[in-house]
Amino acid sequence: MVEYTDPLCPWSWGSEPVFRLLRAALAGRVRRRRVYCVLFDPGEDDPPPDPAAETAWYARYVAEVTGHTGAPRAERLSRVAASSWPSSLLAKAAESQGEEVADRVLRRLRETVSVLGEPADTPASAEAAVAGVPGLDLARLSADAASGAVLERVRADHAEARSPVPDVLSVAGGSPHPGAARETPDGGYRYALPTVLFRGPGGHRAVPGRRAFEEYAAALDAFGPGLLRRPRRLPAAEALRRHRTLSDPERRLLTEGRWPPPGAVRLETGNGPLWLHPEEAAVHPATRRLPSSAR
Repeated sequence: MVEYTDPLCPWSWGSEPVFRLLRAALAGRVRRRRVYCVLFDPGEDDPPPDPAAETAWYARYVAEVTGHTGAPRAERLSRVAASSWPSSLLAKAAESQGEEVADRVLRRLRETVSVLGEPADTPASAEAAVAGVPGLDLARLSADAASGAVLERVRADHAEARSPVPDVLSVAGGSPHPGAARETPDGGYRYALPTVLFRGPGGHRAVPGRRAFEEYAAALDAFGPGLLRRPRRLPAAEALRRHRTLSDPERRLLTEGRWPPPGAVRLETGNGPLWLHPEEAAVHPATRRLPSSAR
């Protein structure tokens, strides 16, 4: 399973409920790999002539996306991300510390733009965003993210994302984000985000854009019916403990029982709440802004 994504992409953020379910459904039965597209690339994009107007336009775009996905969004977006390179390097470097840590690092980076409205588009802001992630060695992460080896891995991701399989060059509609490949400034194409590519003995199957869980299941049937097993919903407290933060779409899809569980911290956003486990709330960058009486 190859997941083409970017830490700062609003469609990838909005697809997290299904992706969290998909990862659980495939745990131990597939090899999973993330490819960071570098959505905001200073090498490809010219600086906006009017940053304030660009930010206002992008905020409206994000509001439209979250209108489809139901995902939280920042009440105020400070700016359009200058670059996805810092967050992509950090997310790639986190993989050497294990899948669980890497997932949590990526989640924090997504939340910088989608919850805080302050995209992690510099090394310093990206590192600050992931401070306190359980099990993370932040000093090691910082050193690895600045290394030539990780830079080459993200450069390889960048190139791979701009060599899409022919299947995604033209995609039928039926979704607010069907996921046809995007044209790049040099006349080439890159995967729309998110896109999942399943590879196996039977070839490959691409599932681009915003899709329902059942569409991933249908694609996997090409490699073996029953490979995808829909997991049980977790009790509310267990799910929040495992995932650390949950949006309303996520908790409706992934949990069962009375909501919210005891101790859950509700963080208001511009499009519904984000729920934090109390241990996460103690270290999360969003709650660092709140007075202690509001936590």
